[in-house]
Amino acid sequence: MNTAGKPSRWKKFNSQLDLQSMVWPGIIFVFIFSYIPMYGVVMAFQQYDIFGGMMNSPWVGWMQFRMFFEAPEFWNVMRNTLVISLLKLIISFPAPILLALMLNEVGHMGFKRVIQTVSYLPYFLSWVIVSGFVFSLLSVDNGTVNYLLERFNLVQEPVNFLAVPKYFWSILVSVNVWKEVGFGSIVYLAAIAGIDPTLYEAASIDGASRFKQIHLITLPSITPIIVIFMILAIGGLLSAGFEDILLLATNPILRPYSDVIDTYVYRVGILNARFSYATAVGLFKAVISVILLVTANKIARRADVSLW
Repeated sequence: MNTAGKPSRWKKFNSQLDLQSMVWPGIIFVFIFSYIPMYGVVMAFQQYDIFGGMMNSPWVGWMQFRMFFEAPEFWNVMRNTLVISLLKLIISFPAPILLALMLNEVGHMGFKRVIQTVSYLPYFLSWVIVSGFVFSLLSVDNGTVNYLLERFNLVQEPVNFLAVPKYFWSILVSVNVWKEVGFGSIVYLAAIAGIDPTLYEAASIDGASRFKQIHLITLPSITPIIVIFMILAIGGLLSAGFEDILLLATNPILRPYSDVIDTYVYRVGILNARFSYATAVGLFKAVISVILLVTANKIARRADVSLW
């Protein structure tokens, strides 16, 4: 093959030194902290001995996986994980899109910035603070919600919302929407800001209402961003949450409705020092997540929008 005239790889690397210097630290960071620890998945196929380490622990094949599938909590954990994830996908996912569309229609810049700031703030609060706020709001003693319900004669006596399992899913999803909606709308607002304003002007001249402009211009323009985030959300379908559920579901009576894969791994695998069992459950979740991600990406590729 004639390579005359082609720059060598080393010369090409030198010519891109400024770009390479920005990329390689990230690659090295990911390799060290994301890929090297993946060696630990071998624990899923061992009966891990903390004194012997991974090198001297006995191999048990698929035993840890079988124990998880045959565990009495398996179907309950899977049901809770899927229901909470689907509720978040159906309610929490479109919420930032709707907020971005509404904020885009606000003409008064001062009012718009106030709304944006107020909606962004909850995102920067830790789940510890947010859970304390929720406990205070829903408290039986002087909680705002119970006070209002009693004031308007909607209940005869205070309701302990965080001790009633049937209320837990709605409380969890509502708090998630409140905390994440503002920050999630930033990407969609940025995408909307990139739309050519002449499209709106032309539509306005043709007599299109604001609703029709949103339907015919704004939504189609941000569809690729929505699809990308939808693919990622489907890939994380088994990640129903951890901090939020762990902190809000402190009452054991909520466990039949609050126990998801991540909290189950923490409770049974980590707290009880069953490290191999926890690794097996985590590996099962990771494999299913990859399958969901690849499937969603393959379906989205038919619409010429995909992650790869």
